[in-house]
Amino acid sequence: MASVKHIQNHIAESKLTLPVVAVYGVVAWLLAGVVANHWWPQLFCFALSTFLLIELNNSNALIRVYSRTVSCSFIGLMCTAPFLFGSLSGGVVQLCFIAAVLLLFQTYQDETSTGRCFYAFAAIGVGSLFFVQIFYYVPVLWLLMLTNLLCMKWRTFLASVLGLLAPYWFVTAYLVYFGDPMSLVDHFAALGHWSSPFDLTVLSDSQVLVLALCLLLALTGIVHFWRNSYHDKIRIRLLYGCFTVLVLFTAALLLLQPQHYSVLIRLLIVVTSPLIGHFLALTYTRISNIAFFAITLATLALTVYNLWMPL
Repeated sequence: MASVKHIQNHIAESKLTLPVVAVYGVVAWLLAGVVANHWWPQLFCFALSTFLLIELNNSNALIRVYSRTVSCSFIGLMCTAPFLFGSLSGGVVQLCFIAAVLLLFQTYQDETSTGRCFYAFAAIGVGSLFFVQIFYYVPVLWLLMLTNLLCMKWRTFLASVLGLLAPYWFVTAYLVYFGDPMSLVDHFAALGHWSSPFDLTVLSDSQVLVLALCLLLALTGIVHFWRNSYHDKIRIRLLYGCFTVLVLFTAALLLLQPQHYSVLIRLLIVVTSPLIGHFLALTYTRISNIAFFAITLATLALTVYNLWMPL
């Protein structure tokens, strides 16, 4: 049983894991119809999102050992929801969200990092052009800058506001030039539309299954990390605190606005991936090995189910 017990750790720390999972991701995209539907821009967003998560892991040392479980978890969870592949706007919002988190994490304890704050919130601003509800995350990000990233000063706050407004300088000029400035009012009016809160009947069985898996993995990752956080440096604890807050906020937002599932589930997958990646890479018990195989089988089964039974 000793060899079985350590299979999880060998896989998590292997340099072959990411290439194998990447091939699995490409196969899932092919089976979902990327060629027939010409989803090349969507596939590019997916690939770039994966790369940015690799950079997020590397630049912040989210995992104490060499492991690609963060990006592999992202690929695996995304492939459980092939019905998301066709949405270019969803892919752009997800990419912008990851870019914002990556840049904000680089501001840790740096009260002079106005440039990174500007670009991070500019990414949120670009994402809001496609999904204005991403603005709900802005107060949460400001709170995390104050409590966890320890970089909130009036300069960084002002930089964040200017970053949010930057994309709209160009959009407003464009709309005024073509005589349609009122469309911008309609765009922001959507922030006040709260329909069907807690009404999960608007979701299909496939969507509910993906949501349930993500929430289960997020909860597993949160409990694991905070039970074992004393092994990590204070900085890593604070960063994982950011992931925890973002998971809880996104889950609450999904319950309150299930009609925006197609975008919010993408954001939930992003913030769940580091948490479950930490669990997969840094647990060494027999139970965790069983959990590793159960998670892998559940992910594969859900991918096959949703490819076979499209939304």
